[in-house]
Amino acid sequence: MKIDPLSKTFIYVMLGIGSILMLLPFVWMISTSLKSGHEVMIMPPIWIPETLHFDNYIKAFDKAPFATYFMNSVIVMVLSTLGEVMTTILAAYAFSRLNFWGKDVLFAFLIGTMMVPGEVLLVPNFVLLSNLGWIDHYQALIVPWTASIFSIFLLRQFFLKIPKELNYAARVDGCNNFKFLWSIMIPIAKPALITIILLKAIGSWNAFLWPLIVTNSKEMRTLPVGLTSFTTEAGTVYELLMAASTMIIFPMIILFIFLQKHIIKGIAGSGIKG
Repeated sequence: MKIDPLSKTFIYVMLGIGSILMLLPFVWMISTSLKSGHEVMIMPPIWIPETLHFDNYIKAFDKAPFATYFMNSVIVMVLSTLGEVMTTILAAYAFSRLNFWGKDVLFAFLIGTMMVPGEVLLVPNFVLLSNLGWIDHYQALIVPWTASIFSIFLLRQFFLKIPKELNYAARVDGCNNFKFLWSIMIPIAKPALITIILLKAIGSWNAFLWPLIVTNSKEMRTLPVGLTSFTTEAGTVYELLMAASTMIIFPMIILFIFLQKHIIKGIAGSGIKG
C-alpha cells in the first residue's frame, strides 16, 4: 500500500517524538551519574552538570564488590540461557513435528499458563527451593528459568513454517528425529534461536526481584541486586546509583544495537505480527 508524503511525514514525526521520549530516561541516568551530590538535589533539576564527575564511576565500583556481582550475573545468564535453549528446542520440535496423544491439549494448557502473573508463583517457588536447600545457591538463580513457554511458542511457530517434505526426505535417507532436528531444523531456525538467546540474555541480566528473594549473601548477588548497596537508612546516593546503573545497562544496550536485526528477523520469520 502506497503512503502519501503527508502521512509519511506524520509517521516519521511521531516516531521521532516517541524515540526522544524513550531515550530521555537513559539521558537522565547518564547525566545524573556525572553530577555532584549537590547537583542531584537541585530543583528544578539540571540536565547538564557544571563539572563532569567521572570519578563517580570509580566510587560506585568501590562501594560494593561489583566484580563478584558481575561474575554471578554472567554465570547465571550463560547457564540459564543454555538451559532454556535446550528445553525450547526439544519442546518446540515435539509440538511441531511429533504426533502423540494429547499434544494439542497440552500445548493449549502451556499457552494458558502465560496468563498467570509471575508474581503469583514467587511464594510456591520459594518454598519449593527452600525445601530443596537451594536458597542462596546458583541452582535457585538458574534452574527455575531454564524453560520458557513464550520461547517454545516462538520456535514452534518457526518450525511449523519449515516444509514437511524435508522431514519426509530425511526419513527416506534414514535420518531419525534427533539427527533431523540437529542437522536440518536448527540451522534453518537460526534467526529464531538468536532471538530467543538475546531476549533471554537481556532478561536474565536485568532480573531483579527473583535474585533479591533467593539470595542472602553478597557473594551470591547479581548486578541489579547489587544496586541496593547505594540505598541505606540515611538515603540514596543517586549519583553513584546512576553511575552503577549505567555500567550495568551499557553492555546490554550495545548487544541489542548490534544484534537487533536478528530479533526482528526471528519474530518476522515466526509469523508473529502486531
